[in-house]
Amino acid sequence: MASASDECAAADVLKSLARHLNCLNEDNKSARRRALDAIKRETIDQGLSSAVLQEVFVCLLKTLLKCLSDPAETCRDTTIHIIIAFIRSVPKPDDTLPYLMPSLAQRLGGKDMLEPAEELRLALMEMLSLAVEVCGRHLAPYLDDVIRILQRTITDPFPEVKKESCKCAINFAKCVPEHFHLQAESLFKPLLQTVSHQHSHVRVSATQAIGAVIQYSSGKNVDDILSHLAQRLFDDSPRVRKAVTVVVGDWLLHLPDRYSYFHKLIPLLLSSLSDDIPEIRSLAEDLWKQIGAQWEMENEDDLKDKMDFQLPALYASEGERPGLGCRELVVRNLSKLLPAVGRDICDWLVQTRVKTAQLLRVLLLHAEDHSTQHLQSLLTVLYHACADAEADVRTQCLESAKLLGVFVSPEVYLKLLLPHAVDSASCSSASPWAPLMVLGAVLRGSSTEALRPHLSQIGDTLAHPEVCQGSQQVLYLDQLLTCVDTVLRVSQVDCDVISIQLLKVLVCVQSLSSHQEQHSEAEELMRRLCEVQSLPGVCELYRRHMTDLLLWLFDSHHAWTGHSVQKTQLEIIAVQSGPVVGEFLSAFLPLLKSCVEPSRDPELRLHIFTMLSKLMLDAGKTVDSQGRFGEYMEVVLQDLLLPNLVWHSGRCAAAVRTAALSCVLALLHGAALPAERVLSVEESLRTQLISALEEDSRLARLLACRSLHSLLKLTAHQLNTDSLNEIYPELLKRVDDSSEDVRVEALKSLSTWFSSLGKNYDAQSCRSHLELLFQQLLLYMDDPDSKVQDSVLDVLKVASEVDRDLLQQQTEAVREKQRNPEFCDKLLQHIHSL
Repeated sequence: MASASDECAAADVLKSLARHLNCLNEDNKSARRRALDAIKRETIDQGLSSAVLQEVFVCLLKTLLKCLSDPAETCRDTTIHIIIAFIRSVPKPDDTLPYLMPSLAQRLGGKDMLEPAEELRLALMEMLSLAVEVCGRHLAPYLDDVIRILQRTITDPFPEVKKESCKCAINFAKCVPEHFHLQAESLFKPLLQTVSHQHSHVRVSATQAIGAVIQYSSGKNVDDILSHLAQRLFDDSPRVRKAVTVVVGDWLLHLPDRYSYFHKLIPLLLSSLSDDIPEIRSLAEDLWKQIGAQWEMENEDDLKDKMDFQLPALYASEGERPGLGCRELVVRNLSKLLPAVGRDICDWLVQTRVKTAQLLRVLLLHAEDHSTQHLQSLLTVLYHACADAEADVRTQCLESAKLLGVFVSPEVYLKLLLPHAVDSASCSSASPWAPLMVLGAVLRGSSTEALRPHLSQIGDTLAHPEVCQGSQQVLYLDQLLTCVDTVLRVSQVDCDVISIQLLKVLVCVQSLSSHQEQHSEAEELMRRLCEVQSLPGVCELYRRHMTDLLLWLFDSHHAWTGHSVQKTQLEIIAVQSGPVVGEFLSAFLPLLKSCVEPSRDPELRLHIFTMLSKLMLDAGKTVDSQGRFGEYMEVVLQDLLLPNLVWHSGRCAAAVRTAALSCVLALLHGAALPAERVLSVEESLRTQLISALEEDSRLARLLACRSLHSLLKLTAHQLNTDSLNEIYPELLKRVDDSSEDVRVEALKSLSTWFSSLGKNYDAQSCRSHLELLFQQLLLYMDDPDSKVQDSVLDVLKVASEVDRDLLQQQTEAVREKQRNPEFCDKLLQHIHSL
């Protein structure tokens, strides 16, 4: 009750305002404006007591509220500020609510917005916010009016009005919680429209308002709201993401029915643990700890037996272990969370997939060994995620797979993973490398002790033909190498028991890959395999396993074709083992013999011969490292090479013969062969080489000439007369060859032929042969090619030592005919010098 003096003072003020109040009805807006300014001066600005202001305000309120509809914007603006000033100053503003609230509802909450000026709508909303602030629970009877206003203003075109409306909604919900829930549902639609506004400040305000409205509502609309909040976790503005984190954390702490929504709210908060902004991550961690501690306290009786005695080794380096309450919350809701994770990991939006992958890692970090019971579904999710085109998704999922290795027993996960690695089509047909990628990550998380009993099983699976030869895709081979690398890193010296399996895998990768980087990585892993076994080098590794490797290849060699990868595996083993292959010729050569039989695929034989020629060119460091290759020369020539020199029609057959000739040349040139062994096969070899001189291929003719050259060198002075006389006519034919290289090589061979004439060759009885030879060679002194002329001169100089008189006689006869006298003079000069 106001005192008598206050009432008198108020009456005096009202008397002084009588004229100004009359002026409010003037048609002139300036007069109305001056009247309003005068009212403000005589009341608010006079410093009157609150009791006097209360009496004055009650009397003036109706008049002022009418001025809210004044056609002049400046008058409405002044009126609003006067009313706001009165509300701030009077002790009992709630007495004005019966008139104030209907007026505000009319101006702001009608079907048609009566206030056209956005700045004045903002001022009116500030008035409503002030009324909510100072009147509090007294606003309960006006619930419908406030809600109707907020429904309109939350979607107001002016962003500042939206923000003020959201702020007002938050305060109003807190002031009248026992009544607010009756109408809270009406605000969800406008709030959801506003939460995606283009201004980040508006989105923040709308998010905060949603949090308060849900908090003080019946809770029935949480499901409708969650998808919209989840989208805000991808917001470009950190402030919006922070607001979502705070709202969700508050719900998990204070929402009355929060236990029913744990499985839907927990993922939202845990997603913030992986936010790019450290402040948001820290905020989410603090909220999550509070939630876990609160739940732990509320369920203390259920957790008595779950004590944290032993920590997994992971936490020694990975940071603090989640609290028991946090872990239990995840464990109890994991079965409800994983299906949603499985769906979102396949979403078409990259952001969604990345967030889901990050969430999965956090979930597994909390679930620990409880993830075992969900292993099948987890592996399915990981297989899909590891095939994702986005690197961030793959990285996060590999971290998740590593956690499975930390918390799940190898005995359990290997039963599921290894069959999938063998039959990748059963779980990921489009990405056959996915099971191997997951296997490598899981193994990386396992401990040496845990893997030790299962190494043989792992090694056998990796070396299974369906695994190590399952695909030529670069990604697939990368994952094979990763698995080997992981096993070597984790198991170290224990890898001795699966050394042969790992070596097979590395050989297979090199045989399938066309990328030098993968070859280099495989070779590096071989060196590391040697290191963990304390072997001095790769050769020693091959020496230990060569028998098993050759048996491995021998088991399938009958089915090899030109497209079989095994032929490349054989080459890799033979080349990389270096001198070791010379220690296993008894097993190596029969395998080659079977592969080059004339009935086998020409492409296969071509590949084998190419490999064999490389080995024999450096025989001392490969096949003849032990000096015993000569013992197998007859086998190599009779069983491997000569059958493939027999003429057959077709380009493939010609290519095989050329490859076989290269091997013959490599054998005669590179290996230290005893002459007596060469002589034992000389006849059959000579026959095939002479036949090869007629090949259509220039390279084949060239190789045949060089091979005859090497044969003559190896059997110097030991060939019989008939053999020698059979060779030279064919070489003479090649001097007329269309290829310059073949002509020069044929002349070199003839030079060696002359040098090879030993005591067994009777020059007198074979005079006709020498006479023909000299005559034919002297014909080439007029050859247009100077190189040929020089080569012929060199041959005849060597021939002069065989029968000087015959050559001199024929040369002088040619000289008399004035044919290339310079050539003849050089030759005669040499003959006279003998």
